[in-house]
Amino acid sequence: MKQAAKKNRGTDVPKLKRKDYEQKLRKLHIELVRLQEWVKREGKKVCVIFEGRDGAGKGGVIKAITERVSPRVFRVVALAAPTEREKSQMYIQRYMEHFPAGGEIVIFDRSWYNRAGVERVMGFCTEDQVKRFLNVAPLVERAMVESGIVVLKYWLEVSPEEQTNRLAARIDDGRKIWKLSQMDLDSYTRWDDYTRARDGMFKATNSAWAPWYVARSDNKRQARLNIITHLLSSIPYKKVPRGNVSLPKRKIARSRPLGGSLKIVPEAG
Repeated sequence: MKQAAKKNRGTDVPKLKRKDYEQKLRKLHIELVRLQEWVKREGKKVCVIFEGRDGAGKGGVIKAITERVSPRVFRVVALAAPTEREKSQMYIQRYMEHFPAGGEIVIFDRSWYNRAGVERVMGFCTEDQVKRFLNVAPLVERAMVESGIVVLKYWLEVSPEEQTNRLAARIDDGRKIWKLSQMDLDSYTRWDDYTRARDGMFKATNSAWAPWYVARSDNKRQARLNIITHLLSSIPYKKVPRGNVSLPKRKIARSRPLGGSLKIVPEAG
């Protein structure tokens, strides 16, 4: 994989300078906070789904969305493999308990669409189970929308060259190696199978009430800005008025040394 990464290292994607990216992201973070306050005040419910191949950039987008907001409002859900009990349930059942209540924005880092993607490609379910899921999913999402949940579904589209670069970069990076599982390696060889699964999923579940939005993600920074901007434009939030905020006066007694029995964290070398 390392050799392929070197060969494909130059996907023709214009770079977005870090300074420009951070300036634009800061403005979007302010708007995300405004969205948060509006959702809390109005008791709104928002469900955001992120799907895409391994290395498409889902985690980076979610981090960019959530790094300046409250985790009590923006909840991220990334479920592990189902337990034996969950395997006996209706497929989408274990996701339902995580649906947003009033005043919440729930972000799914992969979702029930695992059945139409990784489970289908890797043979973890039958074709009959996939067909039943594809028939049911739009109906469940319609019920969600009719109950007042805003449903936004994003597919991050990465090129095969850029995916190779990103997965190869994880091999020797101690910060990222946990992202490269045996499942990822097995999936890497099945690009065309995933493409067919993706197209079938789009055809069956791209509904008027919960359409798919595709974001090209070879340029990770630009993709994050694009998705956050689109998310904000898709929800008719308003700025919640608040009064002027200032710190009150306080009186502090003469400082006293910490107790001798306390253990102080040493300075890092």
